[in-house]
Amino acid sequence: MSGTGGTRDAAERAVTVTSSVLRRWPLPPPGTGKEARGRTLVVGGSTRTPGAVLLAAESALRSGAGKLQVATTATTAAPLAVALPEALVLPLAETAGGGIDAGCGRRGGELAELVEQAHAVLLGVGAVGEPDVRGLLEDLVPQVSTVAVLDALGLAPVTADVTFLHHLQGRAVLTPNLTELAIVLDADPEEIAADVPAAALELAARSRTAVAAGGGESWIAAPDGRLWHDATGGAGLGVSGSGDVLAGIVTGLCARGADPVQAAVWGTHLHGRAGDRLASSVGRLGFLARELPPQVPRVLAEIEV
Repeated sequence: MSGTGGTRDAAERAVTVTSSVLRRWPLPPPGTGKEARGRTLVVGGSTRTPGAVLLAAESALRSGAGKLQVATTATTAAPLAVALPEALVLPLAETAGGGIDAGCGRRGGELAELVEQAHAVLLGVGAVGEPDVRGLLEDLVPQVSTVAVLDALGLAPVTADVTFLHHLQGRAVLTPNLTELAIVLDADPEEIAADVPAAALELAARSRTAVAAGGGESWIAAPDGRLWHDATGGAGLGVSGSGDVLAGIVTGLCARGADPVQAAVWGTHLHGRAGDRLASSVGRLGFLARELPPQVPRVLAEIEV
């Protein structure tokens, strides 16, 4: 990682995200029907981690997205459809390891058709098998014409080629945790932890995407060098599934028509404030990722009144 005095200066100039900041940067009007709030497509999951897709998909709806579609492994598609009665669920061929077969992303297939119709596509939550995920996304992402959000193993193609999303011209968001941020930048995790804003800025500039990176606090970087700092949420958000919720919120906001950078900033704050609400009612530690999505509409209402 190439940390510099310039990135440190940028961190000092970072905008602190608050409700008042977001009120001056309102989300697009919601419209009156589900089509007006966009189609969200979540692609991911495996036979070992089906819950990640459930968390992300529900979070997209809780953030106000209008129409939900999910593509996941054939074995888990039926129970997921029951858990998500609001969604169209597409079963996909599986690998021997329980992940999505890389061939499912080829042009002309059912998944490719959903990608072409979606207003925002979330890729990678709960996915397993790095070579298969890379192969799947290398076929799918060139077919995305709107917004792509990459999370977890979905970051693998960017790790292999940082220009992977350049064709989207900024219509993309990456949501790495600090471990994933270090892997993508091929940097020492301790170096990343010591200067998260510099790392987020570097990845945003190199990948030409919005980057929402966090641990105990979050930094959101835009490709043009803008930077935001969000201190909401606290240690309680360091729990299994929390990142899936964040990725789903950001994707849902993109489907509603938010600019990718705006969706990353708003989504990070909604995620953190949802954690704050649970910290006050449940405890600073011990609340579950599945408890976060129902808090999101309440936080939205608090900000938008």
